[in-house]
Amino acid sequence: MFTGLIEETGSVAAVRSVGDGVEIEINAQTVIQDARIGDSISVNGVCQTVVRLMDHAFTVQAVGETLTKTTMGRLEQGSPVHLERSMRADTRMGGHMVQGHVSGLGEVVDVTDRGTSILLRLRLPETLLPLVVPEGSVALDGVSLTVASIEQDIIGINIVPHTATHTHLTHHQPGDRVNVETDILGRYVERMFRVYAGALGGSK
Repeated sequence: MFTGLIEETGSVAAVRSVGDGVEIEINAQTVIQDARIGDSISVNGVCQTVVRLMDHAFTVQAVGETLTKTTMGRLEQGSPVHLERSMRADTRMGGHMVQGHVSGLGEVVDVTDRGTSILLRLRLPETLLPLVVPEGSVALDGVSLTVASIEQDIIGINIVPHTATHTHLTHHQPGDRVNVETDILGRYVERMFRVYAGALGGSK
């Protein structure tokens, strides 16, 4: 479990093919200070397991659904990545509960500088739209954010200067893909509603 508060932005040192997946080596400083083999680290919002540790880097392996459902398969040498260690029981919950299980991919529509903030507009798949509400939480590439607006299939996110400085979200170009994780509470409500609706339909 993560908070969606990015600890540092690392960079991909190397990407190697391994069987039906890839092995990704990531340069980092903060998240490896107390890391051990088997620990979980969020990489652009994707929960990954550390399989190798070096002095200034760590390695993870991405396979199967992770490569098809997230942007992990698009990473290349030099790609910036948001990094966060899994939360501890005594961690302050400054963001929101982020599992590191990506719900789907969003497409960047545009990024507009408004002076006091930067507006990021993102087009979401139809399946994710019911799980996003105005003023609700969403994680984009692992960053905990608040939904400012929803217009048809496009959500708007106001990115404050601190977030703009400490993440690479505002560096995206139109057409770029972003890992999206909807709020777990919304997913539970949607699941319960479908089960309840199904039960009512079966009782007729």
